Amino acid sequence: MRNTAKVRNLERLFPLLAVENGCIISKEADLTVAFKVELPELFTITEEEYEQIHSTWSKAIKVLPVYSIVHKQDWYTTETYRAEHLGDAQMSFLDRSSERHFNERPFLNHDCYLYLTKTTRQRMAQKSDFSSLVQGRLVPREMTDKEGVNAFLDAVDQFERIVNDSGLFSIVRLTEEELLGKDNEQGLLDRYLSLERDKSASLEDLSLRAKEVRIGDKMLCLHTLSSTEDLPTSVSTDMAYEKLSTDKSSCRLSFSSPVGLLLSCNHIYNQYLFIPDGEEAKKRFESTARNMHSLARYSRANAINEEWIHDYLNTSVTLGISPIRAHFNVLAWSDNEREMTDIKNMVGSAISSMDCTPRHNTVDTATLYWAGMPGNAGDFPSEESYWTFVPPALCLFSGETNYKDSLSPFGIKMCDRLSGKPIHVDISDLPMKKGITTNRNKFILGPSGSGKSFFCNHMVRQYYEQGTHILLIDTGNSYEGLCQFIHAKTKGEDGIYYTYTEETPIAFNPFYTDDYVFDIEKKESLATLILTLWKSGDEKVTKTEVSELFASIGAYINKITEDRSIVPSFNTYYEFMLDEYRQDLLSREIKVTREDFNIDNLLTTLKHYYRGGEYDYLLNSTDNIDLLSKRFVVFEIDAIKDNKILFPVVTIIIMESFINKMRRLKDERKMIVIEEAWKAISSANMAEFIKYLYKTVRKHFGEAVVVTQDPDDILRSPIVRESIINNSDCKVLLDQRKYMNKFDAIQDALGLTNKEKEQILSINQNNDPNRLYKEVWFGLGGMVSAVYATEVSLEEYYAYTTEATEKVAVQRLAEQLGGDIELAIRQMAQAQREKNKQQAR
Repeated sequence: MRNTAKVRNLERLFPLLAVENGCIISKEADLTVAFKVELPELFTITEEEYEQIHSTWSKAIKVLPVYSIVHKQDWYTTETYRAEHLGDAQMSFLDRSSERHFNERPFLNHDCYLYLTKTTRQRMAQKSDFSSLVQGRLVPREMTDKEGVNAFLDAVDQFERIVNDSGLFSIVRLTEEELLGKDNEQGLLDRYLSLERDKSASLEDLSLRAKEVRIGDKMLCLHTLSSTEDLPTSVSTDMAYEKLSTDKSSCRLSFSSPVGLLLSCNHIYNQYLFIPDGEEAKKRFESTARNMHSLARYSRANAINEEWIHDYLNTSVTLGISPIRAHFNVLAWSDNEREMTDIKNMVGSAISSMDCTPRHNTVDTATLYWAGMPGNAGDFPSEESYWTFVPPALCLFSGETNYKDSLSPFGIKMCDRLSGKPIHVDISDLPMKKGITTNRNKFILGPSGSGKSFFCNHMVRQYYEQGTHILLIDTGNSYEGLCQFIHAKTKGEDGIYYTYTEETPIAFNPFYTDDYVFDIEKKESLATLILTLWKSGDEKVTKTEVSELFASIGAYINKITEDRSIVPSFNTYYEFMLDEYRQDLLSREIKVTREDFNIDNLLTTLKHYYRGGEYDYLLNSTDNIDLLSKRFVVFEIDAIKDNKILFPVVTIIIMESFINKMRRLKDERKMIVIEEAWKAISSANMAEFIKYLYKTVRKHFGEAVVVTQDPDDILRSPIVRESIINNSDCKVLLDQRKYMNKFDAIQDALGLTNKEKEQILSINQNNDPNRLYKEVWFGLGGMVSAVYATEVSLEEYYAYTTEATEKVAVQRLAEQLGGDIELAIRQMAQAQREKNKQQAR
């Protein structure tokens, strides 16, 4: 039989009366305005920025009237990642395998709320025996101080403006629906009374006893910081996170981070500041000090206490800051008794790591839980707080949140480096819309073994599946596996892989257009090509030579446009130069000297590419490569990377082909990825073309991506810095520990801030041994930067792998399965999973 003697109806004890105009009104006539707080992301804040956040809180709190309560409440709830689209027939094989890989992965979710409460002098001084929990029935009081209410609401508006003008974090007022819920969705009050984040969760019985507090099946434990004896001798806005710091860099977290995101259990971190009448408080301290002085002869402790009070008051007067009271607590819960013991120890250890003394509060747990209800801070027992000042109290405010998904529908899937939760990241579109970047171009730097090619595979695969046209210039077969997979999936319609060999060399016809339209950009790229064929990298190019080349191309285009019987090709251009244009030079009234433009030298040099020459096939293809409808094309030119003549020519022609494709597909996203092949075009002669490429890509909804592994390439080449790096607003760096001693030079060359340096040097410093991943840093316009993890499913791994033995194994198994690469990858992945299970036993 149930004992109902001490059972009470929640409605009778419920301390809140109503929510009107977005304000919570309590039955004791306290008024509360609630906000959702958006904090900056974890591992993205510097020491200076933490100090700015601290200063912003301090400035905002100063505008609040006396008898105000600032209650900041951080929710940390353990959740699992839910794959929502596994049943979507449109989802690709690799996307589905990725969703399955991450499905049900645990992570810690964070929500931060702020409650600003206006109460009275009497309420702020009351103790726990006056809590609404111990009263028989609450009778609503009338709100009499209308002027005080209006002044408080005006102060709240100023508070909100000060915070949001900081640019580092923001607050947004909660609406009535967000507080109370709607239809079948619970609001914030329901969430607090059930300790559930699930919007459809129902309320449960509350057992609020002296030694045990339960919310349904959940057992609560409470650790408090309610006395100066519990605090360290000094506090600061932030601290070094040693696991991600090095001798040359320091990763910073807020001082209270051990009880925030680093505490991996369900918990709420409550932070209270109580603002009394400062002058009245000082008078009370003066009176107490006089009493202590009178009693000093009876106890040395009284003399010491007197001295402390004088120090406190002297600090208040000297620094011009008013006394306040503060309290901090960690409320954790679990529905498992055995787990509860571990949680108590975890919370105690976290508080100890802050140099604080953990106090497991078993007396006021019910009262403090009740006072933590949104809008009920006026019920807080004053004996659980201590006297301090605003600046040191704010050091115990949490300062960061977990990684957030980009709002843009376009992007790539990366992972939170702390928990491994999948994060949607847009490093192309959203930064441009926000004005963070002015282009989508990317510069990627990562030494051998850092996971550079693997990340690039991961990026281009996702871009491709979102409709992007991608052309890659590779020199190491890094994209062969992915290209073959796409080729098989599209039944040969896409995933085109061109390899340069002596038996089947790649041939082009840069002079060909199917519609005979040659705009100014096409003419400029042809002039650059001819210039590359003619001049070596260290030869000087005069304005006259550039002008004459451009004029000759214009004259040639006019000729073939008027006479369509002439087949556009390098051969017919060479013949035009040999005959008509050379005669035109001789017949001009104003002569062009050989020193200004030596056409004979030009023709002699270009003869190698003319009919009968050593490279006559290169620029005279009759089978024009059709790139227009192919969305994934790889040019693998490793066989000629050491050929000083062919390598730069082939590279520039491929790039020119991409530009031509780009012009014709105006409304579709395009991307060109240039691996180590960019070295072939980094001469002074090519600088203008590279700038032109980057400028053109930006105008045509495209992006150019340059990838390198040797930092000396960027340190020694001014062309790279001026033409590539300066025109790439997105920089991507992988593990730089190999270059730790020269990173200062890399930082200077890339224009990185000290904040960005510290983030980059933290890469792979504290990787979870139970997960297979490598970290990567994104920097956007020098304004936004963060480190993410590249973690993929086994299916994605075998599609991307650049390990020769693994690629061969996939290809051989696919041949045995009749060319079905997808099935081969499935079987390889399943076999590896079985192997991993056996090793784990």
